[in-house]
Amino acid sequence: MRIAIPAETAADETRVAATPATVKNYVDAGHAVVVQKGAGEKSFISDAEYEAAGASIAGTASDAVQDADVVLTVRRPDDALITTMKKGAVLIGMLDPWTDGGFIEALNAAGITAFSMELLPRITRAQAMDVLSSQASLAGYKAVIEAANLYPKIFPLMMTAAGSIPPAKVFVMGAGVAGLQAIATAHRLGAAVSATDVRPEAGEQVASLGAKFIFLEELAAAGEGGYAKELTEEQKKLQAELVANHIKDMDVVITTALIPGRPAPVLVTQEMVESMQPGSIIVDLAVERGGNCPLSRPGEVVEHKGVRIVGYTNMAGRVPGNASAMYANNLRNFFKLLDGGEEGLKIDTEDEIIAGTLLTRDGELVNERIREMLGAG
Repeated sequence: MRIAIPAETAADETRVAATPATVKNYVDAGHAVVVQKGAGEKSFISDAEYEAAGASIAGTASDAVQDADVVLTVRRPDDALITTMKKGAVLIGMLDPWTDGGFIEALNAAGITAFSMELLPRITRAQAMDVLSSQASLAGYKAVIEAANLYPKIFPLMMTAAGSIPPAKVFVMGAGVAGLQAIATAHRLGAAVSATDVRPEAGEQVASLGAKFIFLEELAAAGEGGYAKELTEEQKKLQAELVANHIKDMDVVITTALIPGRPAPVLVTQEMVESMQPGSIIVDLAVERGGNCPLSRPGEVVEHKGVRIVGYTNMAGRVPGNASAMYANNLRNFFKLLDGGEEGLKIDTEDEIIAGTLLTRDGELVNERIREMLGAG
């Protein structure tokens, strides 16, 4: 089979869908790999490294994908690239299926079989393919590093002849993969860390990382697949009170709350921001979905009454060397399920992982979860 890796076109995208190591894996398995010229530059991977791993280099995205059986991407490609792909080709990437915008229609019109990696079932067998977890872990780490860089004081307790410096107080909202990595990173830097989550079972994980768990039993809202579900209006009021009482004493706040397919819930209101001390930092990891703080702005650091609010998009992409390597490994592990060797692609919809991620096939939107969310059935 012929596998293509085009360069990403989003302005803030630094990642690439294959590394020399995964290219070698594909080639050793008997596949031909073509990489668009410069596709790995933002991840500090040269064309020569791809060639050394066995790939050929194409001058343009169209040249790379036009004869490909499989196209690997980080984000959804534009319509122009989709129309260049041959009918029946397979597209694998983080395709943001909840935001249609004509994308699914374009896939169906071109006859593309698409797999959206965000839809991967959260089961043990799928962990090595879990792109959301691998990228969220890096985002949680980098969020704390960015906060520490902007915070005008140090994180750890320090005792000197000139006096003692208390540790920074860091509050992490959401104890999923990103939140847990943020807790661990802030703790390693010496901060006094607290965290909250609507899933009561997260308390044990938070405590194991050296943080204090802030929780009310009335807020319990564990959803399917390990995700949090949307709170009721009464729960939202209780959560706001809990957060408001705690946040005013915090130096750094990291927000990570997301609900798949829905706008990010507002957790930190303008009033809460104004209760914090000047010099405090908020990092909003949900900014691309509307933000957990209404004052955050995608791609910007805004200041409101002395509090800086970080809205960097694609936080994982700010460490592209690691992010690309982890993402590429996730895709390689997923591809193994489709690799039929000399028989070509095998799409076994009896496999829970294949069925869960399959988005479009034979000109139709076939994913029931997305059909329901988009009102298509």
